[in-house]
Amino acid sequence: MAEPAPHPAPASKPLHEPDEEKRGIGRSLRDIILGGQDGLVNVLGLVLGVAAATAQLRIIVAAGLAATFSESIAMGGVMYTSALAERDYYLAQLAKEQREVEEMPDVETEEVRQIFREKGLHGDVLERVVGEITSDKKVWVDVMMRDELHLTPVSDKGVVRRALVTGFSTLIGSLIPLVPFLFVPLFGISVGLATIMAVPLCAAVLFGVGAYKALTLVGDWRISGLQMTLIGMLSAAAGYGIGRLLHVSGT
Repeated sequence: MAEPAPHPAPASKPLHEPDEEKRGIGRSLRDIILGGQDGLVNVLGLVLGVAAATAQLRIIVAAGLAATFSESIAMGGVMYTSALAERDYYLAQLAKEQREVEEMPDVETEEVRQIFREKGLHGDVLERVVGEITSDKKVWVDVMMRDELHLTPVSDKGVVRRALVTGFSTLIGSLIPLVPFLFVPLFGISVGLATIMAVPLCAAVLFGVGAYKALTLVGDWRISGLQMTLIGMLSAAAGYGIGRLLHVSGT
């Protein structure tokens, strides 16, 4: 009588779930913080400075909106050209490595050997790894780009996306200091009170962004929040000081 087939061994569970690339806000956190902080701090400093020189709501809001849109376009443009330069640099280095692999294979092989020797490989294991890598020129060049030059590819799609994210984040950040001034016609508060309200509002936003950055990446959320708040408030204070000087010279 045939013996029953053995039950298949249960598949071993991985020690942890496979890492997945974070999508959405996590992937663009750096560009969001860069644009949002820049827009908020610059417009807050401008608004405080203008409000220190004049109590006319129309002038304050017009100056703030002008700075908002010009800053957003400028930041998006700067990010676009910066990312293009980063892409062009990568492509130039890629062409250089491809040429060196073709023209100086011995030198490039020794560089691969040195890279993996520094990673702790020695003897026959090291030589087998070097042999495997240098047997495929694409893999060879990829290793040199990543482990020697520490460069990663930059796609055209990524360039446009980073510019849009940065520009839009700057727009949102720039509008935050103007929010209290909407209460002047809506609730009849004074321009002075709206100016005072803008400071803690922006401080709270800066602290929240700094804390979120630390919680998402690494670091103490309290220290990160305080650092971002302090930098932003010092920058805004500079704008307020200039406005006070203009006000004094004009009286």
